[in-house]
Amino acid sequence: MNWAPLFISLRAAVFATIFALITGTFAAWRIVKIKGPARSLVDGFLTLPLVLPPTVTGFFLLLIFGSHRPLGRFLVKAGLAVIFNWRATVVAASVVAFPLVYRTVRASFEQIDPSIINAARTLGLGEWRIFIRILIPVSGPGIAAGSILAFARAIGEFGATLMLAGDIPGHTETIPVAIWAAAEAGHMEQALLWVLIIVTISFVTILLMNLWDSRARGI
Repeated sequence: MNWAPLFISLRAAVFATIFALITGTFAAWRIVKIKGPARSLVDGFLTLPLVLPPTVTGFFLLLIFGSHRPLGRFLVKAGLAVIFNWRATVVAASVVAFPLVYRTVRASFEQIDPSIINAARTLGLGEWRIFIRILIPVSGPGIAAGSILAFARAIGEFGATLMLAGDIPGHTETIPVAIWAAAEAGHMEQALLWVLIIVTISFVTILLMNLWDSRARGI
């Protein structure tokens, strides 16, 4: 049994979760400051990967990171090529996981009593210190829940990963891609084994989120 897809999936999911946690939290902080129609426009753009078909997301990523595109050419020259590389699994997983962190954390930020923020400003705290010392600690449960959801989504990513990273055994073949490849080849027992593994990982991830939420609520 080749366990490479498991390690490739875990690596992609961990890196993607970290990236989504940092960027999603920062984006949520900035979006709550925006007022008017611009907020809906930006929010819609940031949430788009959550509702788009994964193949469409993968196609857009190909347009961005393709070797004939400005960013793609720059990364190739810098020795950081993305297409059909292990980095592509991280990029694809990060993009689809980002909205889950962003939406969850944004909801947590919006539930904070504005009077607390105003009091902090009155005491002379700057926006960055308010973000670090008030918003992050108070929104801890929401940030944790968003991170767990992002990990579960990242480890199950298939469509965008297949388009951007391809199916290269030992390099870009994640568990979902391995399931697809095994089923296509008629190796149903192997596909079933990978299905059971990813279902177990996803179930444990969601269980941990529920336990964290129950503990946070004191239930």
